[in-house]
Amino acid sequence: MTPPPAPPGPVDLAITFFYYQDLPRACAFYERVLGLKLAIDQGWSRIYRIAGQAHVGLVDETRGMHRAADPKPVQLCLRVPDVDAWHAWAAAQGVAGLTAPRNSPELGIRAFVFNDPEGYQIEVQAVPG
Repeated sequence: MTPPPAPPGPVDLAITFFYYQDLPRACAFYERVLGLKLAIDQGWSRIYRIAGQAHVGLVDETRGMHRAADPKPVQLCLRVPDVDAWHAWAAAQGVAGLTAPRNSPELGIRAFVFNDPEGYQIEVQAVPG
């Protein structure tokens, strides 16, 4: 069987969208707590650069294609060089749902999680060196 043809060209930008009831509160968290820089401001949709061409988009649920809902079956994962330094920083920020860092030999990572203001889980992980 012949494989299907590849898409017609490279992907220039990757954006994962999360939907919020309180967009200003979510934006404040991603800007002030996580320190992400606004890349595209569409008013009711604000897109923040995470790294390289990876972005997260925060959307006002009243205007977007979806509505905010529970449970949140998605997770934003950030790979960092020093997970323990990030954990100390997260603890100092007083983020909700903060777990202790733990090793996962099966996955080959050390990681912890916390929640954003509306319950999306953020995982911070590193590959132990």
